[in-house]
Parts: sequence; structure tokens; C-alpha cells
Amino acid sequence: MTHTGTPGTPPDPDRWVTIVTVTFNSTPIVAGMLESIPNGVPVILVDNASRDVPALTGLATATGASLILNRENVGFGAACNQGASKATTPYVLFLNPDARLEAGALNLLKHATDHYPTAAAMNPRIRESDGSPFFMRKSYLLPRADWMPRGWPDADRQVSVLSGAAMLVRRDAFEAVGGFDEKLFLYHEDDDLSIRLASSQGPLMFIRDAVVAHGNGASTGSPAAIAAFKAWHMGRSRVYGARKHARPFAATRAILHALSQLASPVLLWSSRKRAKQVAYLRGCISGCAAGLVVEQSARRPSGIGTVP
Repeated sequence: MTHTGTPGTPPDPDRWVTIVTVTFNSTPIVAGMLESIPNGVPVILVDNASRDVPALTGLATATGASLILNRENVGFGAACNQGASKATTPYVLFLNPDARLEAGALNLLKHATDHYPTAAAMNPRIRESDGSPFFMRKSYLLPRADWMPRGWPDADRQVSVLSGAAMLVRRDAFEAVGGFDEKLFLYHEDDDLSIRLASSQGPLMFIRDAVVAHGNGASTGSPAAIAAFKAWHMGRSRVYGARKHARPFAATRAILHALSQLASPVLLWSSRKRAKQVAYLRGCISGCAAGLVVEQSARRPSGIGTVP
């Protein structure tokens, strides 16, 4: 499948969306994502210093996707910003490399942008590989009053927060808030962007009929090392994000949570879980010690409800 039209050329009025995907040793799974994209849709792959660059380069050439190669892993949000900066279409769809667009998904999302023109961003209905629903109903960065019920809503509706696995964003709104916060290397970057978009650019929407299948991703290396790497960033991002959005006792709550996890007897016989929880605590402490000073984000408007 060839995705003609390199981003950076003059805008084509028939093209309304650019797909941006961040890769990291993802060639085996990103091929399926590319196959699910209709012809003529601009695609930008941003690679965060993978070991499989030759294979990824060949795949990008074969499909006509643009490819940005980073010499180091700059993080998910920073890489998304790089890709979005090359887009010329009114909308950008940030799509995980293990995601697949189901039949008609892009057409249904386009219809949604026409029906909800003031929406800043949207999530399609995201289905996990086993068929179970994935729905971003809550965030550590939001008060419990803004959390939503489990499972997919029964119809299109305004929501509190969006998942970055398949996030459609109005490009002018994305640029107005400065894109993803690059201080969030991993975790909570989509929560943070959602809250900032909703506070100043327009509502966040769930689009029921547009469906994206979401896989389990692919990781390489020692399971314990991978778990520790992710957990460290989770701890650091949790402290930074909670402070940024004025959550009470941000650092104290994160550290107490980490200590409570370390008290679990399961850690006595699981080296992977021990590595993960120790790294999580270190990440929380790192976030505190760094003295990350952030500007408080404006709170999003209350009154989330169904949009007619």
C-alpha cells in the first residue's frame, strides 16, 4: 500500500488528516498499522533511535510514509510534536504503532469533525486485541468528580480525558496549547494534553461508530529492565503532572503509594515486580528532588455531558 503525498508539500483540500506514529523497535507491528490506512492519507513515522532502522526505512519507502529519525530516544510527546510540526492538514491523528484502523474509521472520524466542529480532539472507540473495550475514563491528573463510568459510552459524547493510542486533534488547537509537554517523557502526556485542550480549545469527544483495534505492543530486552524503565518514568511523570494540574499533596501521595506497593509480599519472589516498584519509588523521588516547577493549568470547564 502506498501513502502518496509527502507532508510539507502545499495542502491538498481533499486531504483532511495526517497520521503521526512514534516508533521504537516497532517494525514488526507498524507494518500492520500502515496496511490499515487508506491510500492517499499522509503518514509520518517518527523513530526514537530504534535498533531496526534499516528495516523501518525500507518499510517507509515501500509505503510512501515520511520518516523522521532521531539519534536518541526523545520521548513519546516530543516525537509526536516533531511529526505534527510537518503536517499541513487541518487534523492530526496520533496513532500507536500497534493500532489498526477498522473499515471506515477515518471516514467516520471525518464525519464527526463536521458534526462537532468545535471539538478540540476526539477518541474513536478503541477495542483491545481480545475484543474488550479500552476507554480512558479517568486520570490521576483529574479529580474523581471528573472520572467517568467504565466501558464505552453508548453514543457519541463529551468526555473528560483522551487516550493517546488513537487521538485525533484539531491542528490549530494542538498548536495553540503548544502540543505535548516534552517534560513528560513517558506516561500522562496524553492526559495532560487533553486537559489543556479542553480548558481552552474546545470539548473532547468520544466517537462511538469509528473503531480502532489496539494491540499489546512489542518490547525488547530484559522484562525486569523494561518494567523498571517504565516504572521510573511513571513515578517522575506522576509527580510532575499532578503538580502541574494542582492536585493536592502531589509528591506526598505518589511516594506513599510507591511505599505501599513495596510492602506487598508478592515482591519477595518476583524479581521483575521488585525492580518495577523500586524504580517507581526512585522515579517519584527524582520528580520531587528535581524541583520541577510548573505552571498550574486552567481547570477544564465542568458539566461534562452528552452532546446532541
